[in-house]
This record gives sequence, C-alpha cells and structure tokens, in this order.
Amino acid sequence: MSVFAHPDFDRHEQVVFCHDQASGLKAIIAIHDTRLGPALGGCRMFPYANDDDALRDVLRLSRGMTLKSSLAGLKLGGGKAVIIGDPHTGKSQALLHAMGDFVDSLGGRYITAADSGTGDAEMQAFAQRTRHVVGATPRTTLDGSIASGDPSPSTAYGVFVGLREAVRQRLGRDDLTGLKVAIQGVGHVGLGLARHLKAAGAELWVADIFDANVKQAMEEVGANVVRPQDIYGLDVDVFAPCAMGGILNEQTLEVLRAPVIAGAANNQLATAEIGIELQRRNQLYAPDYAINAGGIIDVYYQRTGGSAAQIDAHVKAIGDTLGEIFTRSAASGEPTSVIADRLALERLHAGGVPQTEAFKRQAS
Repeated sequence: MSVFAHPDFDRHEQVVFCHDQASGLKAIIAIHDTRLGPALGGCRMFPYANDDDALRDVLRLSRGMTLKSSLAGLKLGGGKAVIIGDPHTGKSQALLHAMGDFVDSLGGRYITAADSGTGDAEMQAFAQRTRHVVGATPRTTLDGSIASGDPSPSTAYGVFVGLREAVRQRLGRDDLTGLKVAIQGVGHVGLGLARHLKAAGAELWVADIFDANVKQAMEEVGANVVRPQDIYGLDVDVFAPCAMGGILNEQTLEVLRAPVIAGAANNQLATAEIGIELQRRNQLYAPDYAINAGGIIDVYYQRTGGSAAQIDAHVKAIGDTLGEIFTRSAASGEPTSVIADRLALERLHAGGVPQTEAFKRQAS
C-alpha cells in the first residue's frame, strides 16, 4: 500500500524510512505538522509483528503529537520515530548511533525524546550523533535536587492531575482515599502514576506483560496483581491504560466496567466510533493526548531553558484543559474525544494560543 493511501496518513509533511545494514537498524520517522514549530516526539522501540504495524503506529502517534502540543499551548509540531526491534535484546551502540544519525539527517525538522522502549541511555547515545534530542542531560527539579532528563515523571504526574479531574467530574469526589484504580502497564509512567495514587490513598490493581514491572509495583505500592486479560473487567472506579494503544475496542468494551477511563497510553481508541460508544455508555474518557501531555511539556522547557517551576505549573494546567473538555462535552452531548480534537485543531489553525489564565496564576 502507498503511504499516501494509508488510512492513517493525515496530510503528513514527511515520512522517512531508514535501514542501516551494518547495525541492523530499521526505523521510521513521521513528521505530521510543523506549523507551530519543529516536530518533537519520542522514539519508540517495539518488536512490531510487521512493517505495516510499525507504519500505522508512527503515523497515528505523530498526528497525536501535533494535537498534544497544540492543546497544551506549545510552539511545537508533531512527529514520532519508531525502531522496529526488541527493546530488551535488540539494542547496540552501533544501532543507537545509526538512529542518532537518522534523526540528524532531517536537520532539526524532527527532535527526538524518550518513549516506550527508550530512556536516558538511548538519548545520551543519540546525543553523541545529533543535537536534535532532548532529555539527554540532567536538570534541577522543583525541590532543588538533580534528576535525569527523563520526562516520564512529568507524564505520570500530569496523568494523575488529569485523573483527579476526571474523578471529580464523573464521580463528584475530590478525595481519592479508597478510590479503586486498575492500571494496565506499570513501566516508568504507569508505576509513577501508581505512586501518586498510592500517596493519595487509592487502592490499586495492576497488570503488565513483564514480570519485573509487576513485582516492583507489588513491592513499592502494595498493588494487587491480575492477569493482563483480566484487567479490563475489574469492578473499579478508574481504568488507567498505560501501555500500548488501541486497547479501547469492541472486544474490551464488552467487559470494561469502570465509569472513568484516564491513563497515559497513546492512541487508546481503536476507532473514532469507540469514543462515541463510551459517551453513550456514560463512561468518561480523558482523551489520551490531553492527559498525557506532561512529558512533552517537560521536554519543551528542557529545550527552551524553562525552570522547574514553569514545568510544574504547566503540567498542573492539564487539569484545567481536561475540565474545559469535560464541560464542553457535557453541554453539547458530544464525545470528549471529538471535543479534544476540535479544541486542538482550533488552536492549531489559529497558530497557537497564549497560556490559560489558570496556568498564568499557577506560574506566578
């Protein structure tokens, strides 16, 4: 199939393929839209079953980054990179250097960052070959300590802020004590979310395909562990998808019982129709690129030299953005996914918008 005829090709500006025979690198970079600024998005490494799956993922993810940055009020475009391979066994210094060269070949139109399957070490390797990378150097946090450039703690905190707003809207409660939450995927972001929820008094159930992640969640936050196939049907208040995309589909909706869906995974809706069905069933969905924007906010300020206080204030404003989406949805009866798309595209076509008054108050 031609890339231009692909169902997920959404007027992308550039889609580039790379095969480095010496290192074995097979990768794709997709640049969706650069009207607001250079395309910034993470580099994901995953053992895709085939090239078509990798292309579909990078096309959907890069479009999502355009909407995410627009909705968050960032002067960034949308892009994404995927490396086809096993993140646990398929990495080598040669492969990572080849990926850095691939990013550099685009001359700054695409800026990369950590994503699923990559982290600090990979960004540092990329940085040896390109300056178009963020999250590779340590920075000062809000409490004055020095931390790595990994943006996943900001992603996790933003999801927590958004989840709390969704619970307030749908369940009418501000106190999370005793709130029952099922977290699908407890990698860096999912575990970070679990820590915030545990501190707030929530009860947790987790599932992950990696035993080490499950063990850590048990030890650190006392989470109840269930099989991956059982996480959807639990009788909980919130379902928090924090793994791969497409998990809200016709099959999972048959068993999904939680009245609130709020998690970090990208592209959670398998199709647009799923968002409509969730609205019909009165299950409040926090649009993924609205709630998981903490990471892109973090790396944006790393790139522009912003302070830890600016990052914190902007991440907290995710709750205000979601509150606006939920309010518009309730007033119009339209799905939250439709409202989020509309709001993001309005801001994109207007060339971006100033930060909200709520964000200005928090930053001052």
